[in-house]
Amino acid sequence: MVYMNTYSLDLRERIIALYESGALTQQEVADDFGVSLGFVRKLWLQWQHTRDLAPGKRGGRHKPAFDAAALRRLHEAVKDHPDATLDELAAICGVACCRSTVYYTLARAGYRRKKNAAR
Repeated sequence: MVYMNTYSLDLRERIIALYESGALTQQEVADDFGVSLGFVRKLWLQWQHTRDLAPGKRGGRHKPAFDAAALRRLHEAVKDHPDATLDELAAICGVACCRSTVYYTLARAGYRRKKNAAR
């Protein structure tokens, strides 16, 4: 996903001040400042509801499934149970996550999983 830079607080204040003056429509304000009509509308709604023009928090990440202790348990589980499935490794480590999380955690740690033909 590509994020654009947020508009400055100064620009946001000037947009609202011009629109509140009643001299221009939202479309005219958008054209004058070179922003989209949608941005002016959303900014106006934000201003009406919160009286705050600061940009909202973007993105955000959730806490990793494997903290330091779980990562140590994962390394031990791979040593002790080299043929364990990704679901089994997650269960051994006591982590509730999907297979891909275990897979990418192992890949970042340098492990490469290979199917065992004898299994």
